Amino acid sequence: MDRTLEIAITGGGIVGLTAALSLHAAGFRPVVYEAVSEPAPLGVGINLLPHAVRELTELGLLDELLGLGVAIEDLNYLTSGGELVWHEPRGLRAGYNWPQIAIHRGALQMFLLEKVRQRLGPQAVRMGQELAAVATAGPRAHARFVDRSTGQATAVEADVLIGADGIHSAVRRQFYPDEGSPRWNGITLWRSTSLVRAPMGGKAMIWAGRSAQKFVAYPIGKDPETGLDLLNWICDLKVTEDDAPPPRDWNRLGTRADFLPRFANWQWAGVNVPEIVNASGPIYEFPMIDRDPVTKWTFGRATLMGDAAHPMYPIGSNGATQGIIDARVFAWHLAKAASVEEALTGYEADRRETTARIVLMNRQQGPDRVLDLAAERLQGSAGTLEQLLPMAERAAIAQSYKQGAGFDPGVLNTSPSFSVPG
Repeated sequence: MDRTLEIAITGGGIVGLTAALSLHAAGFRPVVYEAVSEPAPLGVGINLLPHAVRELTELGLLDELLGLGVAIEDLNYLTSGGELVWHEPRGLRAGYNWPQIAIHRGALQMFLLEKVRQRLGPQAVRMGQELAAVATAGPRAHARFVDRSTGQATAVEADVLIGADGIHSAVRRQFYPDEGSPRWNGITLWRSTSLVRAPMGGKAMIWAGRSAQKFVAYPIGKDPETGLDLLNWICDLKVTEDDAPPPRDWNRLGTRADFLPRFANWQWAGVNVPEIVNASGPIYEFPMIDRDPVTKWTFGRATLMGDAAHPMYPIGSNGATQGIIDARVFAWHLAKAASVEEALTGYEADRRETTARIVLMNRQQGPDRVLDLAAERLQGSAGTLEQLLPMAERAAIAQSYKQGAGFDPGVLNTSPSFSVPG
């Protein structure tokens, strides 16, 4: 493929920046257009699963990522009373060739932005450019961006346009104008971070409760002054019915009084949910939302990527991971194909059905389903958890999700690389 192709990426988040780095590694010179004028390390924690870390490792980023985040070693599922439902090793301890890294989303985004500017030059990222329109008729993609500070409009033509602009994607809206708002399952997430001693060994992920009321926590860094861990935590509560209209405010400040009383008795050996929550700074409230999988991502010379293509519930730690893989697969196809059309077709064929399957698995709670089964079978029963939910059934749930989401260790460790000579 001609390496002088003009490539425009809308969205300077984790996926768009990974796409820029991946395309640059393959010899291309993309330009990223980001609506935000001033980048800031916003958000809370995310997990990068080994199949995403593999791709970032091949971009030469592993050592620095390990300095920014935490290599997770264990996953523990607990009942609301603290009984262990399922444990498994994670990352290198689970036999992967790459670690699993928990990291602050904003820190990861700022890190990737710095790498794009270092490798592609400062003009490779155009800030404050809001997408106003896309047209795909003819042999090129046409986009119009509006500068948020001046109101000036700029017309951009590209051989390929990538829509990596998130769940409220302006690119996707051009192609699916009647899609409407994302689907809300009625669950609200309150999220923050707390400086505490990370429980259960210090490098563990904790999932406790059930889908209607759940507590999640994992460390994403360490405070150099106090030596305490920066613990990312989430409290989920089912607050309304499925498919209710989602809140208009997607990222608003939350208050402890709205959820913490429901978790008042969630205290077990080494884990005290009220203490963790009360040690936090600002708390943010999000609806748990996704969108229905679509039958087409590519329209002419424009295509979708990451949350713009396949927004999914934050279950199984697959959101950012799948977007990173999208970026690497796209760059591989563009470098290898004989034409742009062939590359776009190959990319979508590799990724659309795979990610649609994960969206639907996450709607069924993915690997978290073991928590609902444990709660349902223990309710009103005198039997033990082992009697009611045999270990073999729990293991099958975990393994099925790994296979469906593409991170079975045996398969991943032997799968071919997406790196191509630049």
